[in-house]
Amino acid sequence: MPRPRERVCLQDGLKLDLNRLARKGFVQHGANIGGRGITWTHSYWGEIATGMISADMSGNNEGWFRIQLGSLDQWITLVSRPRHFGGRQWYFLCPIKSRLASVLWKPNGASRFCSRQTLGRQVAYQSQFNDATNRAHGGIARIKSRLIGNLDPDEWDLPPKPKWMRWATYNRYSEQYDRHEDVLDRGCITLAAKFLGK
Repeated sequence: MPRPRERVCLQDGLKLDLNRLARKGFVQHGANIGGRGITWTHSYWGEIATGMISADMSGNNEGWFRIQLGSLDQWITLVSRPRHFGGRQWYFLCPIKSRLASVLWKPNGASRFCSRQTLGRQVAYQSQFNDATNRAHGGIARIKSRLIGNLDPDEWDLPPKPKWMRWATYNRYSEQYDRHEDVLDRGCITLAAKFLGK
């Protein structure tokens, strides 16, 4: 049974992922980046917000990140830590808890970005609201996306093993797929029994 929807869904709000911003070129390690436009989109609602970001990561240990979004003008400290095998990893310093975070969230109704741990039990991920049937559908979709490559997903129930994948991994995906299918089959049988009045 899904949890009652008393908490705010994180995925319906805004997300700042520092590693993804670096991969996309919005921020650059060892450089000061001027203002750049950023847009957040939702798979159902389309574009939900636009803003400007700028960052200074030119220092070795510390920098800053600025997000301007409507009336919000938030400055966030950036901190780097050495990696085990060399190089440095950059993190946001949560403005409330002062803890390192790669991702900051601004859920609907929040006044600023902060870490997931700061928000506590006020928020939840979308998957926490799903019932068993929706989780099974999501699981099947994830397995297909990992196996299918450029094939048509509607053409296959369980796609064939990709050439690069080990048999043990493929067999694990196959077992997970079968468990998800069993959940969906039980759901259909239960629904049919209710419909037929048995």
